[in-house]
Amino acid sequence: MANTKEIQRRIKSIANTKKITKAMEMVAAAKMRRTTEAVLRTRSYANLSWTTVLNIAQSINAGKYLHPLLTEKKNTKKVAIILFASNRGLCGGFNSAVISKARQSILRHSGQKTDFIVFGKKGLSVKSRYDYNVTAQFEKNDTAIEVKEVQPLSKMIIDDFLSSKYDKVLVAYTDFVNPANQVPRVKQILPIDLRAQDDHLGIVGKSNKIGLDKEFVQEKEDKYLKKGTDKFVFTYEPNEEAVLNHMLPRLIEVQLFQALLESNASEHSARMSAMNKATDAANDLVEELTLFYNKARQASITAEIAEISAGANALG
Repeated sequence: MANTKEIQRRIKSIANTKKITKAMEMVAAAKMRRTTEAVLRTRSYANLSWTTVLNIAQSINAGKYLHPLLTEKKNTKKVAIILFASNRGLCGGFNSAVISKARQSILRHSGQKTDFIVFGKKGLSVKSRYDYNVTAQFEKNDTAIEVKEVQPLSKMIIDDFLSSKYDKVLVAYTDFVNPANQVPRVKQILPIDLRAQDDHLGIVGKSNKIGLDKEFVQEKEDKYLKKGTDKFVFTYEPNEEAVLNHMLPRLIEVQLFQALLESNASEHSARMSAMNKATDAANDLVEELTLFYNKARQASITAEIAEISAGANALG
């Protein structure tokens, strides 16, 4: 039977750990509420902007001018993956899930050299564990609320794509569905894929239930779509080139910013869930050890009584 003092030390240690996990759960819950509000505020705008750029791409694809950001390279030799991860651990399988999704994408496109651009310190594990090349790392704000957080990243990938450093740019992020469900995804962001009309950031494309954001996009399409056609009709002032040169980089920023918001909300939800499970596990372990302690203490008392009785009988 274990020493009662040793069991007491273990109970005290686990109880202290439970206090830490409970505090981390409460902090994660507060951050999750803020990040979830940010996601819901921007999601419809991000979805509609992506729909807009796809319709513009289709509109001008048949015309004389094709913007470089819309031009797909014939031979894709080098790919960049923007990986949105967390700065800290203790968030369950959040980081491993999105990294695994990115690796699956690499395996599907074998023969193409792939570089990682990491947003969040834990994303660096793709280099230490899998020996992938990481060309850049950006600081990540856990409660980002402004698009300026991703502007340096957006400018860098656009410049790299236009200079042909990369033939394709993908973004690996975690889509926030609800506090109990987060889905890792990989989406092509450059060049803008004309076939990806249903792959809006922030919309769960494979869900059987159409969400409010999907309905929002559909409502706008129905309202502004020219009757009898399958695309919007746009008028450019002063011309297509000037409008697209200004608008497309902004739309790329919006998509990256939305991916960051989705990732942040998913991270804090995953951490809250992980810390909740850790707290419950600590409670169960304390109860189990307390029962074990009581049994050990009872056995010790019984042994002492037996010794006293034996001594009394010997004296008698």
